[in-house]
Amino acid sequence: MTHLSADLNVLAPELIVALSGMLLLLGGVLRGDRATSLVTLLASLVMVAAAFVMLTYGVGRQVAFGGAFIVDDFARFAKVLILLGSIVTLAMSHGYLEQEKIARFEFPVLVLFATVGMMLMVSAGGFIGLYMGIELQSLALYVLAAFHRDNARSTEAGLKYFVLGALSSGMLLYGISMIYGFAGTVSFAGVADVVKTSGVHIGLVFGIVFLIAGLAFKVSAVPFHMWTPDVYEGSPTPITAFFSMAPKIAAMALFLRVMLSAFPAAASEWQQVIIAVSLASMVLGAFAAIGQTNIKRLMAYSSIGHMGFALLGLAANSVQGVQGVLIYLTIYLITNAGVFVCILAMKRNGEQVETIDDLAGLSRTQPALAFAFSALMLSLAGVPPMAGFFAKFYVFLAAMQAGLVWLAVLGVLASVVGAYYYLRIVKIIYFDDPAPAFDGELGTRLNAILAAATVFTVLFMVWPHSLVDIAATASKSLIP
Repeated sequence: MTHLSADLNVLAPELIVALSGMLLLLGGVLRGDRATSLVTLLASLVMVAAAFVMLTYGVGRQVAFGGAFIVDDFARFAKVLILLGSIVTLAMSHGYLEQEKIARFEFPVLVLFATVGMMLMVSAGGFIGLYMGIELQSLALYVLAAFHRDNARSTEAGLKYFVLGALSSGMLLYGISMIYGFAGTVSFAGVADVVKTSGVHIGLVFGIVFLIAGLAFKVSAVPFHMWTPDVYEGSPTPITAFFSMAPKIAAMALFLRVMLSAFPAAASEWQQVIIAVSLASMVLGAFAAIGQTNIKRLMAYSSIGHMGFALLGLAANSVQGVQGVLIYLTIYLITNAGVFVCILAMKRNGEQVETIDDLAGLSRTQPALAFAFSALMLSLAGVPPMAGFFAKFYVFLAAMQAGLVWLAVLGVLASVVGAYYYLRIVKIIYFDDPAPAFDGELGTRLNAILAAATVFTVLFMVWPHSLVDIAATASKSLIP
């Protein structure tokens, strides 16, 4: 009983979110959709409380359930980003869902359950915890993608995501089974010990490849990116924003933990695969987005490219690489939150518009929105002195320190190509003839998110050291 109590204390934030989700589900069933606003507010407060408990009472490295779950500074850093992404999603969603007449209490509950899965993912200390977290997250995300049941695009997005997600889960499980067959254990630490003493068997290499394939799907890296454009375009906009933030961070953090904790002795084998996936993602993200006319579809290809840049840090296989990835994910999360608020502002006569040409001349009709949108686009492009420049700088630096100079150079070239479609949006906003103006005000919550994201993006250069230092501490807990 003492051990059980200690284990539950380690996972207290996850338990708070999970139990609250079940209670809010029960409350929503009893009160119906009238409770949507209240359930959304309470869900946000629950995630704030979970973050407070995690940061207040969590110290050092803690292990639960015989090493199945690990809570360290790396996990806490990733969980804070996940909770922030989920809270921002709920803040962004309420007005949109009411406008589309799909405001239901199930939405915040599904976000809570997806968040629990993501938090378990980044704390996984073995393959059982890994798979449990991924599936809990994925099942909620499949439903969210198809949340607008009367919309054909949303239904199609949910179905595509589900079918391809099931395929990736099968590949992931096959890889795990091969690794278990070789190592005889599902613990990351146990697998690392076996590989270190017994060497790298060809069967293990095949298992690692299938494992990487399953995880690459979750971060929408090439060649497992095919679901991303359709799901991003078809899902309701706040849900697309959610997909681009919290799940990507959770999957990338899990990627780091698995590869660096379970297979340090097989680095020369899996590094080659990560390098290929990273390079392919950067290149496809740079070129495939050029011809896009739909802003959400463009953001899908943008996310593919950005995950390629983040994988540079994993390919570096170093503390500096992990630090670079954490900095990258933080800046990516905040920038994307601002961009999707801008996309939500693209509303004309009460209807959402998604064509890039609809932004024409925005600087003359809504100059404040035009400035924010342009600053965020420049950040995604990596133009100095915006925050996105520093994100890319740290992963390129880590790659060069690891001897991957050629890969960093190709990454810079891909970034230059990708800058074209971000700068094109800025050009359309400031230099094209004005399109009809968008509808009025965003509302207090969306304005606050957009203002915070823009200020962070523009002024990050003034004081970057806080984030850099925190990321360094977190990375050292993953690679001592």
